[in-house]
Amino acid sequence: MITIQRYASTLLASSILALGLTGQAVAADLPGKGVKVQILQNTIAEATFQTLLVNKALAKLGYDAQAPKEIAPPTAHIAIANGDATLMADHWNPLHADFYSNAGGDTKLSRTGIYSDNSAQGYLIDRATAEKYKITNIGQFTDPKIAKLFDTDGDGKADLTGCDPGWGCEAVIEHQLTAFKLRDSVTHKQGSYSALIADTLARFKEGKPIFYYTWTPYWVSAVMQPGRDVVWLEVPFSSLPGTQSKLDTKLPNGRNYGFTVNQQHIVANKKFVDANPAAAKLFELMKLPMADINAQNMRMNQGENTPADIERHTNGWIKAHQATFDSWIAQAMAAAKK
Repeated sequence: MITIQRYASTLLASSILALGLTGQAVAADLPGKGVKVQILQNTIAEATFQTLLVNKALAKLGYDAQAPKEIAPPTAHIAIANGDATLMADHWNPLHADFYSNAGGDTKLSRTGIYSDNSAQGYLIDRATAEKYKITNIGQFTDPKIAKLFDTDGDGKADLTGCDPGWGCEAVIEHQLTAFKLRDSVTHKQGSYSALIADTLARFKEGKPIFYYTWTPYWVSAVMQPGRDVVWLEVPFSSLPGTQSKLDTKLPNGRNYGFTVNQQHIVANKKFVDANPAAAKLFELMKLPMADINAQNMRMNQGENTPADIERHTNGWIKAHQATFDSWIAQAMAAAKK
């Protein structure tokens, strides 16, 4: 009996040792072992969720994934191109096309796969004012009487809750204010978008006219819903700056809201991608539905906005989509072995 017990104990110990060695071997085989990666994100907390998801996938492949750093998109593209950082997960195309080309384009950067699709942008006003004064187009703001309806500081000009400097959308807005001859009737309010849109929302709740720029995915359109609470404004004609200048912003249904529908990509340093086929495959495969980003952003707006909250949201998404996440990792691992 004692001999059998000793044999069983020896067998168990051998099994544990074997498992430990196997675990070490698997860890050693991870394609990212010993490779440090630095991910960047835009200077808005709502970009953290999609950024963390990429970071966690890279860590699963063995990469030494550093905590994300916030930096404005123009600088982020240059830092990644120069190798001072590795990647970003919130590159908007074509909104950030100039940032991409100015940083060296395809010779220094990699942009494959579509991480999130159908991101919309544009100008909106509250539905009550739109219906009362029959406002459907931002071109109507050249009329001082229309512009004055949205004046918040008493200067007679409409106050547009706009886009933070460096985000890319501010360049479009500034270009269009000139193109649509709105300089004398509209003031582009810039600063902290989070603070500005909070004030805009407060005005809406008070029943006052509001005029603002926003985008999807973001929580704003879940709180002030287009069609129910607010309406999108069309623009007089297509007009975009820089490399977007030849793009037509008119939609298939004939409406024109002034911005193209964007795709979000993971943009990475070209040398890093060439040297790391596992990461390259991961960036090509990862897809995050816009509805999921909207839902997570809404939770942040409702108070779950600490780093620990966002970490929990990201882990929760992975658990809810474990088969998809595991498939990304498996295919990335396979790519490293070819």
